[in-house]
Amino acid sequence: MGGEIFTRPPEDFVQEVEAYRGYYLRGGGPIFALYETVRAIEDVAAAERRALTTEERALVQGIRRRTFVMFEEQLQREGDPGADPTIAAP
Repeated sequence: MGGEIFTRPPEDFVQEVEAYRGYYLRGGGPIFALYETVRAIEDVAAAERRALTTEERALVQGIRRRTFVMFEEQLQREGDPGADPTIAAP
């Protein structure tokens, strides 16, 4: 009841989930260091009032694919039955 249900290609799903996680989650460790890297890339572009370059966009997408797998693998180790790092597989 309520809410819209829609499908997404796996790559779009991974990018959106990681954009959300990177924006809202805080913590330490390698995953959060990569979130900070993405934030720094986006902050520079915003400060320069420009869109991300093709290279920056590719770098951000690659980092997000990597953090998705890392995050999902961590969830699996902690016993989360819904965690699935294979969604980000090429």
